[in-house]
Amino acid sequence: MIDYHEILNTIQEEMSYRDVKGKVASYIPELARVDPKKFGMHLYRNENEFYGFGDHEEKFSIQSISKVFTLSLAIKNLGTKVWERVHVEPSGNPFNSLMQLEQDRGIPRNPFINSGALVISDILVDVLDNPKKELLEFVRKITGEEDIDYDESVAQSELSSGYRNIALVNYMKALGNIKCDVEEIIDFYFYSCSIAMSCKSLAKAFMLYANKGEILHSGEQILNPSTVKRLNALMQTCGFYDESGEFSFEVGLPGKSGVGGGIAAIHPQQYSVAVWSPVLNKKGNSELGMKALERLTTLTGLSVF
Repeated sequence: MIDYHEILNTIQEEMSYRDVKGKVASYIPELARVDPKKFGMHLYRNENEFYGFGDHEEKFSIQSISKVFTLSLAIKNLGTKVWERVHVEPSGNPFNSLMQLEQDRGIPRNPFINSGALVISDILVDVLDNPKKELLEFVRKITGEEDIDYDESVAQSELSSGYRNIALVNYMKALGNIKCDVEEIIDFYFYSCSIAMSCKSLAKAFMLYANKGEILHSGEQILNPSTVKRLNALMQTCGFYDESGEFSFEVGLPGKSGVGGGIAAIHPQQYSVAVWSPVLNKKGNSELGMKALERLTTLTGLSVF
């Protein structure tokens, strides 16, 4: 039997922010203020078996991890029609590439790069009466935590500096792949990225994807297993921008990162795990977080491969 408590203690002892060479995200002014020494990790198996250390209960901006939630909500409402407007291939390019979008004639390579998430945002703005409210309700439901909310300061910081994302959505609008008002889409997109959660909350949320679409703490089935299979496949192949192959090679779990320094990952039917360290490598992924997750699958001897 695997002793996860001992393994997390080992990881905590081994990891140190002094070993990382990257920097916190600076292109979003509010994220540039985060203490680079923050580090936490939380592993969740069920309501009675969970482990964490460090800053695992401190909230941070989850950024692109939210793309898993928005995509889940879009599929829940629109089903397979989602794939008519966004593809499912790894990008191999930076997450905010305009060049790739031009090459692909306005159809994003996958829903986890910025252009893809903007299309998903357009879908939600189109089909939901109150997309910001309903996204929060979804996240609160799968975590069982009613205090999860948007970080207003982060959202406003992104709105004041997100010119490249505005360019992406306008370009897709020009090519006919955006239906709704650009400002409304951008507003929803930046607010979704600003959701503040802790590693503990993220691990609870991602148990949905480890548990075939069933909320573990309530027993409610809110995504069908086939949808979850595809979401996990996308996380495995596209969840880390143009470093997804490296993450699969080193860690071997489906997961999703965000430039706030968070990473959430799952081992189907086993556990969900979230780690937070805001220092990013050159590809925009948490440097210490990736090392911690590599040690987790190495020390347990288990991955999806």
